[in-house]
Amino acid sequence: MAYLQHAGTDIASFDEAHLEDYLLKPNDDLFIQISSLDDVSSNVFSGTNAQQSMQMGVMQAYGASLVAYTIDKDGFLHLPVVGMLFVQGKSLTQVSLLIEESLKNVLSQPVVTVKLVNRYVSVLGEVRSPGHFTYAKEKMTIFDVLSLAGDVTVYGNRKQVILTRNEGGENSRICLDLTKSDILSSNYYYIRPNDIVYVQPLQKRFWGLREFPYTVILSSITTALLIYNVVNQ
Repeated sequence: MAYLQHAGTDIASFDEAHLEDYLLKPNDDLFIQISSLDDVSSNVFSGTNAQQSMQMGVMQAYGASLVAYTIDKDGFLHLPVVGMLFVQGKSLTQVSLLIEESLKNVLSQPVVTVKLVNRYVSVLGEVRSPGHFTYAKEKMTIFDVLSLAGDVTVYGNRKQVILTRNEGGENSRICLDLTKSDILSSNYYYIRPNDIVYVQPLQKRFWGLREFPYTVILSSITTALLIYNVVNQ
């Protein structure tokens, strides 16, 4: 069964339709790069190695976490010199501007880049390689995530993919039909950190039929014919 049946040719027009900013939560890890005309002072916040990694466009999950700042359980971010900033419920862009404003009296023309380190998604059910995956892309679609898990198996039901998402401290669940093109304009087309994707099995998997039993049927017919011939000889 194919994805996006009857989707037409203008798929790109849906690409940015429902991409909402991720809002930060307690225990999120932030990779923060701070640069200014005063390089020595800005290194206090970011560290030379961290800046070099960002400039090369490389941010490995493990390495980045070594220089990451964690939002505490009350939603505050603790930064050197700046102190405590309440960032829960804010987007990465809003946090960047907030830090820049807080540093204006300390650094000369500060420029702040904030990245989310802990971008994880779990993919379970009828996929080839279920597991817990780390991703770096800010725009990660449901199809991108399934590709990380090796795509849906032949026993997976593409019409019944359950996505679980935590919003405002509460888990919401929705059933997605990946064979329909309207998934492209869905609020769940783009994955958010800590989403859980579960691909339900087809009905035949419940019956235990991994493959249609042609061999068994042919063998039974052959055996029956042999018995019939023996009896009627």
